[in-house]
This record gives sequence, C-alpha cells and structure tokens, in this order.
Amino acid sequence: MKSKKRIVLAYSGGLDTSIILKWLQENYNAEIICYTADIGQKIDKNKIIINAKKFGVKNIIIKDLKDTFVKDYIFPMIRGHAVYEGVYLLGTSIARPLIAKDQIRIAKKFKAYAVSHGATGKGNDQVRFELGYHYFGPKIKIIAPWRIWKLKSRTDLINYAKKNGIPIPKDKKGAPPFSIDDNLFHTSTEGKVLENPKNSAPEFIYQRTISPEKASNKPTLVSINFKNGDPIGINGKKLRPAKLLEKLNQLAGKNGIGRVDLVENRFLGIKSRGVYETPGGTLLVHAHRAIESVTLDKETMHKKDNIMSRYAELIYNGYWFSKERFKLQKVVDLKRNKVNGKVNLKLYKGNITIQSRVTKSTAYSLKKVSFEENNSFNKSNVERFINFHKKKLRN
Repeated sequence: MKSKKRIVLAYSGGLDTSIILKWLQENYNAEIICYTADIGQKIDKNKIIINAKKFGVKNIIIKDLKDTFVKDYIFPMIRGHAVYEGVYLLGTSIARPLIAKDQIRIAKKFKAYAVSHGATGKGNDQVRFELGYHYFGPKIKIIAPWRIWKLKSRTDLINYAKKNGIPIPKDKKGAPPFSIDDNLFHTSTEGKVLENPKNSAPEFIYQRTISPEKASNKPTLVSINFKNGDPIGINGKKLRPAKLLEKLNQLAGKNGIGRVDLVENRFLGIKSRGVYETPGGTLLVHAHRAIESVTLDKETMHKKDNIMSRYAELIYNGYWFSKERFKLQKVVDLKRNKVNGKVNLKLYKGNITIQSRVTKSTAYSLKKVSFEENNSFNKSNVERFINFHKKKLRN
C-alpha cells in the first residue's frame, strides 16, 4: 500500500493552528506532522500533544531552540542595535527565520512534500516564514491556508472551531482572545480594541510587565557583563544565553520596563497597531550601547549607526538569510572582539539609568578628557581643525 504524502505544520496547539490542522486533514490526502519550536513562549507541551492526538496526529515534534534563538538570532541583532521605525525591537520578526529553518529540517527528515503555517493573509509573518522556507527548501511546497481557504475573518474561524469541536480560548475578561505572539524575547498583542488607534490599551492585556506606576518604589540595581560584544553574565554570574535573557526579563518586567504601543508600517503596506513588551531586550539594547561607547572608536560606532535602519528593515521584512543582511552583519560585528566589560544599571518605574561602565579598553582616555592640564591633547591643533571645516561649509 502506497504511503500518504506528508505535510509539516508549524503548530502551536492554539486556536488558529488547531483549525488549520483540521482543515488540512479535510482538504489534503496527506499525513499531517505537527512541529512546535520552543523559543521560550508560554508552552504546555502536554496540551500540544493531547490536542494534536485528538486529530489523530502520530508525529508530534517539540524542539527546544531557546539557546539557539538567543545566541544565534537575538544576540547578533542586539549587536546591531536593530530598532524598526525608531521603536520596535523586532521580537516577532527575529523568531520566524529560526522556526522556518528548523521546520524545513523536519520536512526533509520525514520526506514531506509540503510545509504549512498559520500566518494571516494580511500580516508580515507569512512573508518571513516563506522566505525562510524558500532559502532552506526551495523545492518543498508551501501551503498558506489564510490565503486560500474560505474562512475570511476571526468570526469565521470561531464558527468553524465550534462546528468541529475545537476549544475556543478566552481572555482575562472571558471574551475571545486578542492576537498574541510570544517568545523569550517579547510578547505582542494585537486586534480587538487595539485596532483603533484612538483607543488606549487596557492594562489587563500586558503579559510580562507590571505597570510602571505599580512597580516598586525601590530601584533595582543590576550589572550586565559583556564579552566579544555579547552579554555573558548578570551581576558577575555567568549564564547560558536563554537563562540570561529570562533573568533580565524578570528584572525589567517587575520594574515596568519594556512596554511599547506603536503603529507600524507592515512590509505589505498596511499600517498596524500593536502593544509590544520586550523587557530584557530593552535592557540589553541600552547596556550594549553603553559598553560600546567606552570600547569602540567613533568611526566604527558611526558606521554601525549609519546602517542600522536598513539592517532593522531587512529583519522586519524577513530577509534574515539574505546576502545583504549577511553583509551588514559583518559591518555590525566589526571590532566586536573589543567590546568587553560591564555596565551597571538602575531600573526604576519604567526607566533605565546607566550608572557606570567598566572596561579594560583604552578607547576612552581619562587623560585626554580631563579638565586638568596635561600633555595628552594638543589644543594648538584645534584652530587649524576649525579653519578646515569652515572651508567645507561652502563646498
């Protein structure tokens, strides 16, 4: 007997991908393999397995990728100070390339002819997933249900779920949930009342940060240790990448740090409003800039700043595996071996204050910057320097 073809579905166990699982079974004569990438999201492995087995799924793969996610994706992005449109730290964007890469690995392992995802037809994630699929498995078919099925809205989805006995989750108010994406780096919340930018975000939607007004009246002091441009420890204690970010999330979250309410320009041309929480990531961006300020020369720092906007845009658009991103990463990592030391920070009611920077680097010269007279800086050259730039004003 000829075996069925196989499809690997990026499966979370939630409403959307449970509906997609059922829909794939109804519309394709294929075995569905459920694949979940554990990148630090709130995850109930038993629930995922139970939900998939209800549909007769035999192969359910849950892969722990947390350290890989932080070390090989988040840390390189932090080194580039990537911020999209001046606000967004790219928490969802940076996760999709890794999921796509490993999903294709599973597809090849099981000789699947297709992969599928749950990204909506108006969002960026369909692009990010599919560019990753194409890069690692150009001959593998892509099934994007949201672009081809007859379910056109969240209401249609809920009706389909009811018809097929798929549980419908509720939010904290007992209503159908917001659209939420989370991983170890961030949580995003979209939809419902947030769709209208005139509406304020209700406090109950926040998942991992306390309101700054309700945060402790006592500041939290923390130090982050860096080696070769990457964080390696907190308060002098070395930690694995995932554990380090997890700890920073806790410290920042309890101090109300990392909240952003933004309207962004999606790659597909639609404006979208969302509430993002990136507590530990916000600390890392501040601390990394601080340690670079005393370890890197002006030209290197400015070169990085000049490419940051494009670098961030590439990540946002799903171009993590593009030649251009690889090229810019080399610029980002120029002289990263010099970025070593420690940054001390104070966290208080949504604010981050850099307390001090400690390094063995000689990039910062106490003698040159001192207000006391010494022979380390020749002030007689300054007038010649100014005269040179006077001429350039009219060029």
